[in-house]
Amino acid sequence: MRVVKEAARFEYTRLSGPAGETDDGGDVIAGLSGAQKTLPCRYFYDDRGSALFEKICELDEYYPSRTERGILERAAPEIARLTGPSELVELGSGNAQKTRLLLDAHAQRSHPLRFLPIDVSEGMLKASARELLSLYEDLHIQGFSGTYEQAFAALPPRSSASRMLMFLGGTIGNFDARERDVFLESATSAMAPGEYFLIGADLHKDKDILEAAYNDSQGVTAEFNLNMLRHLNRRFGANFVLDRFAHHAFYNIDRHWIEMHLRSLGDQSVVFKDLGFEVTFKAEETIRTEISGKFDLAALTAEFAAKGWEKVAAWTDDRGWFAVVLFRLRPDRIVTGQ
Repeated sequence: MRVVKEAARFEYTRLSGPAGETDDGGDVIAGLSGAQKTLPCRYFYDDRGSALFEKICELDEYYPSRTERGILERAAPEIARLTGPSELVELGSGNAQKTRLLLDAHAQRSHPLRFLPIDVSEGMLKASARELLSLYEDLHIQGFSGTYEQAFAALPPRSSASRMLMFLGGTIGNFDARERDVFLESATSAMAPGEYFLIGADLHKDKDILEAAYNDSQGVTAEFNLNMLRHLNRRFGANFVLDRFAHHAFYNIDRHWIEMHLRSLGDQSVVFKDLGFEVTFKAEETIRTEISGKFDLAALTAEFAAKGWEKVAAWTDDRGWFAVVLFRLRPDRIVTGQ
């Protein structure tokens, strides 16, 4: 861990390498050794991958980002009123565009402005911090480059009256039920009773709308998906040839999630020089790189309630495609279902 101060109002802690490089690749070996090969979605987010994802968020087909933003434009003043002065802790902060809506709402109420962004892409974190500091002269930022788990362990005591953890963009859907349970337990343990959790969740909708969002006509999502292989080549000395794989995304109606895969275009093998590991692929075999769950709001609220979170308020768009939910950690935090 390395703490770096760049300016009086910006401090960041490097919990890992510049692209979230935190381990020996054991998760890659484990994922590629299964019957259904998988890769952790954190390997999407080197600096190039982070930039590609921001581009995805501007695409016509990709409704989640603009729908969530529309909700936050309306809800941010009420969120600031409900939470009172609160420092904002954002998981996967990216360019922090939506965070500005909440900073504006707190500024309008003369609340102190303190932001703790967390992102595996150090380059994206620093670039967004510089831009925010130029826009808000009273803002103080303490950033963390690393994984969520690392950041939960590194969070300092709060310096405001309260704290609000933010997990926007529907990213909660990247976990299956078991992983979501582990994540929620970790997040809950990092927070104090009375503190807040703001979640963005993608809701159930028509299959055609969902599949179009992950198969855009410009091919940006495909480029984002394939960039994971480029990242692994650099990170672990692998020899993936990107032209030998193709992007494939579809809605799994039984599991209520989008699955994103990389499909092998022929029989091939890939060597990870730095890991001493080789993996073989048959033609049409896939690597699942991401799931993106679509939720029933009542069921998601029940999952949070089981960890001690009470719903304060929820907002949706007019079509009911997306929800932003504000939770508060109950003082008694009685955990059920364990």
